[in-house]
Amino acid sequence: MDDVTTVEQLARTRLRSIRATMGWSLDELAARTNLSPSTISRVETGKRALSIDVLVPIANALQVSLDVLFEADTDDDVVIRPVQHRSGGRTTWQLNRVDGRTVAMKTRLEPDAPPPTQRVHPGHDWFVVLEGRVLLWLGDRRIEVATGEAAEFSTMTPHAMTAIDAPAELIQVFDRDGQRAHVHQ
Repeated sequence: MDDVTTVEQLARTRLRSIRATMGWSLDELAARTNLSPSTISRVETGKRALSIDVLVPIANALQVSLDVLFEADTDDDVVIRPVQHRSGGRTTWQLNRVDGRTVAMKTRLEPDAPPPTQRVHPGHDWFVVLEGRVLLWLGDRRIEVATGEAAEFSTMTPHAMTAIDAPAELIQVFDRDGQRAHVHQ
């Protein structure tokens, strides 16, 4: 196989994999792209040429860039080198690429004196405390989550988190709706 064929096959495989990861059938992706299910199937199986007129709507619907589809295999497709982001008493490191249905993030919370602002957004959150203790604010409820414990909740309930007494580190996992609320706030 030549290099062009290898890159094309990689793009086709990635398209199919991302669609499957999103849990979408060919019909569901077709409805989001205004392409026919058979066109998408032919693109995925190599029976149709990869062209901009089909790749752009498919990539947009899957919420990935064309770069993601065509980047060459290196260790960078496996190894993630998180970048630190700080905002007030919170430091975060995104632990996955944003081309799937969920987002994983490491978070370090510094203890805050004032109560945090609770937020509401569509989605679902899950976290596990790696170190320290976290106070989870869910509406009127205050729930302590200690090292080694996990919490899971609907984000339609007003919610916020603070560290108790000392810094706390946790891993958070949330769906695409949670990603928009947490990563972009």
